[in-house]
Amino acid sequence: MIEPLKPPGKILLSEQQIQERIVQLGQQITKDYANSVPLLVGVLKGAFVYMADLARAIALPVEFDFMAVSSYGNATKTSGVVRIVKDLDIDLSGRDVIVVEDIIDSGLTLSYLRKNLESRGPASLEICALLLRSGRQPNELGLKYVGFEIPPDFVVGYGLDVAERYRNLPDLWSYDESSE
Repeated sequence: MIEPLKPPGKILLSEQQIQERIVQLGQQITKDYANSVPLLVGVLKGAFVYMADLARAIALPVEFDFMAVSSYGNATKTSGVVRIVKDLDIDLSGRDVIVVEDIIDSGLTLSYLRKNLESRGPASLEICALLLRSGRQPNELGLKYVGFEIPPDFVVGYGLDVAERYRNLPDLWSYDESSE
């Protein structure tokens, strides 16, 4: 039998807790966008698992696009510089857009993304973040949908990684880099 992959650290949120919260978020989005076909914009790579589950929890037609931005590289702390690695393919003009983010840390990437996407003329632009690290944001971020507020630990699993590892874990783990 193959031993399951376990990063150094402890489980912060179980797969069941995550899935239950995603169902609630999907129900709220379904209600809020009942007369619309929202465009879900997934922020790669971390949000791909979350976005797939969230889309299945929304009982409406939805469309998808993806963009990739980077402020971490292979580090566990942000570099402070945000850059677009892959841009959108779909025109946002007049669209109801929901940005699907895995985690909000300092808010730097989110602030950059919001300004960039708002300049493209969407009818509406909201953020749906799975995780919000508590106490890390200097300003109010105006997040409409948040799955969980978590401690300021570095986390892996459920799409989140360290140096491209641990994305495939179904649970969210608090990562202890001193144990590796």
